[in-house]
Amino acid sequence: MNKFKQSQPPAERVIREAECRQLTGICRTTRYMMEKEGQFPARRKLGGRAVGWLLSEVSEWQQSRCKAA
Repeated sequence: MNKFKQSQPPAERVIREAECRQLTGICRTTRYMMEKEGQFPARRKLGGRAVGWLLSEVSEWQQSRCKAA
């Protein structure tokens, strides 16, 4: 019997609306329009009406915007 747990990669952190708005400074409506045009990472359905974004994708998007500026 193995006494040690197998190490698992850390789970992706999902951020919700308020944190996404705080990180990006972009309101919900604008983000949704940008998402529809492929200019912002896609939402992930969390269940029911809840949605979130992967923090890694939002961070990557922010970095790409900084490089483009």
